[in-house]
Amino acid sequence: MAFIRGLIAEHADASRRRLSEKLCAAWGWTQPNGRPRDMVCRGLMLALHRAGHIELPAVRMVPRNPLARRARPKPVDIDQTPIRMSLAELGPLEFRQVRRSHEEATFNGLMEAHHYLGYTQPVGEHLKYLVFAGQRPVAAFAWSSAPRHLGPRDRYIGWTAETRRRNIRFVAYNSRFLIMPWVVVPHLASHLLGRMTRLLSDEWARVYSHPIHFVETFVHTERFRGTCYRAANWIVLGRTTGRGKADFTHKPNRPIKDVLGLALVKDFRAQLSGEQ
Repeated sequence: MAFIRGLIAEHADASRRRLSEKLCAAWGWTQPNGRPRDMVCRGLMLALHRAGHIELPAVRMVPRNPLARRARPKPVDIDQTPIRMSLAELGPLEFRQVRRSHEEATFNGLMEAHHYLGYTQPVGEHLKYLVFAGQRPVAAFAWSSAPRHLGPRDRYIGWTAETRRRNIRFVAYNSRFLIMPWVVVPHLASHLLGRMTRLLSDEWARVYSHPIHFVETFVHTERFRGTCYRAANWIVLGRTTGRGKADFTHKPNRPIKDVLGLALVKDFRAQLSGEQ
């Protein structure tokens, strides 16, 4: 706190944002991809300010919060002519990572219109994929940071609370998987899952500067059986409690789901536990 007070005094004309950037630089406080942990640092400084430990400058601007009133994705006008054929007849498939590209709006619109959960903005590190057969999108995947606490997964991996906090970034969560409703191709879903999980770690490392060693997902068993995941060698790790991450009542408040997981490397337990 003494260091932060000195930093504020030295840069008396700086905004709160600028001060947090300088503190990140001074402490070498960065994400795995090298970018400063600016938002976390601002949260820390604000907490210290509210507790009376430091005195931040007055707020200069209150930016619009895009999370408070997020616009729904717009409908996508694409060819919905039915595709009914074998996997071999479908031909070559192209996986495109579309986050921060001109095709991201297409991904968002398709998820909003055709996934039973609709579109939700992923949290933390995340990637979005469209799968094309020729010029037509036939499927979409969303991957994001894994939940911090997940009993079946944590017991399966066998890591401690400390190693989980340190290494949770090496686990990715498949939050959405959509095959377009006009596409009827036997075995397509498990084929896509197999190819997708072979591509994921390298792309994650390219974007976020670290690999992925384990992937997980939830299956709503009242609606689905998870057959395509099982066919792609995912295993059932257990079931959720139905309480969610914001539970304060310790009572189920949402559907109970199967937790499925897949190791992407043979020594995933050693990698996730930090053992050599």
